[in-house]
Amino acid sequence: MRFCEFENIMSSKRMRRYVNACGGDTRKGMRLYRMNLHLAEEMFTIVSCYEVALRNAIDNIMVASNGNDWLRDAILPGGIFDNPKFHNTTRMMKKAHAELVSNGKYSNSKMLSAMEFGVWKYMYSAPQYLATGRQLLRVFPNKPKSTPAIQYNNQYIFNELDAVNRLRNRIAHHEPVCFLHDSDEISTTHLLNVYDKVMTLFGWMDIDGPSLLYGMDHVKTVCREIESLKNNLQ
Repeated sequence: MRFCEFENIMSSKRMRRYVNACGGDTRKGMRLYRMNLHLAEEMFTIVSCYEVALRNAIDNIMVASNGNDWLRDAILPGGIFDNPKFHNTTRMMKKAHAELVSNGKYSNSKMLSAMEFGVWKYMYSAPQYLATGRQLLRVFPNKPKSTPAIQYNNQYIFNELDAVNRLRNRIAHHEPVCFLHDSDEISTTHLLNVYDKVMTLFGWMDIDGPSLLYGMDHVKTVCREIESLKNNLQ
């Protein structure tokens, strides 16, 4: 496809950033756009696997302490999330529960699947960590011990998950992941930083991330291809 046709479909505003990053070379700008899509696809696979692992680990702990229907029970009157502080979480849970019930498909596992990554992230915010019994750090048995300099507590986990969640949302909303912040400079540094966070979190969960992702993880390969394109522009 010629660039003019590609640009007409994707919009000149969207493509301008890629072309600018490539010094005005429209052919390379189109190539960079496609490489960005490839990188987003690869990273979304990693984050998706992590999200499933995280929610399952949280569910295992909560089922053991709060019963098989803990998500549903949490939003009932008097439930652990029956609190105005948890408005966004309870709104999402109630919506999912109502839809599943109306379709005759309710189960705890389907409730789990209906939750967004942000729900699991907020399990480590101070109010919800307290509401769930201060037990969810057990999801990370291999995390480092806290020191005076660094507290590896629920807030630390929240911050790490927030970084992952933000990148996930960028990908889900078709935002570029191959640039340095809001500039036109090609860079995969931020994405690789989040990738490293995910792999570290896998390890803290006592999960062999590389083995789990065998055959699926090509993130660093695509990053090298993008950096090679950048170097060839200089």
